[in-house]
Amino acid sequence: MKLSMGINYAGGFKEAVDRVALLEKAGLDQVWVAEAYSFDAISQVGYLAARTSRVEIGTGIVNVYSRTAALMAMTAAGCDYISDGRFILGLGASGPQVVEGFHGVPYEKPMQRIKEYIEVCRKVWKREEPLTFDGKTVQVPLPAGQGTGLGKPLKIINHPVRTDIPIWWASLKDRSVEATAEIADGWLPIMFYPEKYHSVWGDALKAGTAKRDPSRARLDISAGGMLAIDESLAGEAQSKVLDFARPSMALYVGGMGARGKNFYNDVCRGYGFEKEAVEVQDLYLDGKKDEAARAIPAEWILNANLVGPPGFIKERVAAYKEAGVTVLSVNPVGPDPVREIEKLRAIIDG
Repeated sequence: MKLSMGINYAGGFKEAVDRVALLEKAGLDQVWVAEAYSFDAISQVGYLAARTSRVEIGTGIVNVYSRTAALMAMTAAGCDYISDGRFILGLGASGPQVVEGFHGVPYEKPMQRIKEYIEVCRKVWKREEPLTFDGKTVQVPLPAGQGTGLGKPLKIINHPVRTDIPIWWASLKDRSVEATAEIADGWLPIMFYPEKYHSVWGDALKAGTAKRDPSRARLDISAGGMLAIDESLAGEAQSKVLDFARPSMALYVGGMGARGKNFYNDVCRGYGFEKEAVEVQDLYLDGKKDEAARAIPAEWILNANLVGPPGFIKERVAAYKEAGVTVLSVNPVGPDPVREIEKLRAIIDG
């Protein structure tokens, strides 16, 4: 089981990279760079590649609307080259607020677009023939009657370090999760509850896996949460740390969409917390954000994070393994993140 963590796009990037260099020595295997509508992730991938030697570096995530499919392939190949084969292309659809409001591109056919981007990327990297693609969202070269008519199929000039760079998909909804299990190399779910995730995504994962090319390796799954390991973290002390997760979860469950249009609220319901899902959303949409945060089920927070004494963490790691998670994604809290990673690495390897 690998260990990963994300770098926040809000600020302090260079300081965070200094920590990653230390965490790499402590046993960190992957680091993920967010993008949203902040600084672009790709320039930061290059900086990370220069400052590290072993850790894999992923985009978590770049959306498939702000770059053409060919540019996405070129960019991934460049990142893989500069990192000596350590790059992971994390893709997602973002949302209409960002895609249409910031990039000025229609938010259309998100799942189909990601599928076609994956196919185009793999064709570009293989360099078997000049790129041609006739999809529903991607047409290369431009069809007759569009543009100047001078476009012609081309191959990427450089030979990529790897012809099959790992592609991870941050999918959430049933059809997208099914497609992820069928064609992607890794899956980036959110608010993952190991013992209950099957009630939300199980059918979709099973259906996609049944269609998966047997020559492709098993789907990697990355999940986890806050990390704090200490004998003192029991009872009230444990709850006090876990409470830090409440505001963010309340934002997603309560505020990411209107009633009936919030997938994160649906996840909460799927986990069996129907009453709490309604309460959190009602409170959040009424502007009562603190009360909404307090209404997030304690059971969910406890089991979707890694906070507690070593014995408890060992049990949670086993639960994640049983759920098929291959990468524990953690956010060390406390004054010594390096020590937290070392302790978790010892539990995993023990």
